[in-house]
Amino acid sequence: MAYKISDDCISCGACEAECPVSAIAEGDGKYEIDADACISCGSCEGVCPVGAPQEE
Repeated sequence: MAYKISDDCISCGACEAECPVSAIAEGDGKYEIDADACISCGSCEGVCPVGAPQEE
C-alpha cells in the first residue's frame, strides 16, 4: 500500500529528501506522494516531524 501525506503537512521537505525512489514532490500547500512510484518503505514517515505521511 502506498503512503499518502495528510493535511497535517507543514511543507518542511524532510520527507522528499529521504525518499529513495523520488516519489515525493512539493504540491499545492503540502508535499504529495506519487502512489505509482511509492514502494511503501516508510522512510518518509520516519523523518516527518508531524507524522503527515501515512500508509493508505
